[in-house]
Amino acid sequence: MWAEFKEFINKGNVVGFAVAVIMAGAFGAVVTSFTGDILMPPLGLAMGGVDFSSLQSVLQAGELNADGTVATPEVAIRYGKFLKFLIDFLIISFVLFLVVKAYNKAVPPPAPGPTQEELLAEIRDALKK
Repeated sequence: MWAEFKEFINKGNVVGFAVAVIMAGAFGAVVTSFTGDILMPPLGLAMGGVDFSSLQSVLQAGELNADGTVATPEVAIRYGKFLKFLIDFLIISFVLFLVVKAYNKAVPPPAPGPTQEELLAEIRDALKK
């Protein structure tokens, strides 16, 4: 069983997949930071000082007790956070599109196999012999 596991883990596609998952997590963190810390603040400033992380539509206001503790939590649709994650998704999707496009250009297409006519001619020639 150990030998099978060792063979499985040493296959190139498993190691490559593990590296891809780790890189994707790191890339996602970079994009999240880019969106939240670099892209959204100037965009919010250009839109009149809007803080996207606080954009929400309150469905039910929260209620506080006399001592200041929360009795009923606020119920809100936080569409600002959704917009931020949507922008994250679009950036990651676009970068992956560019990577796949570059990969497809870099890898030559496989050589075409024989046509149906060529195969039939080979069969005919073999039957003649």
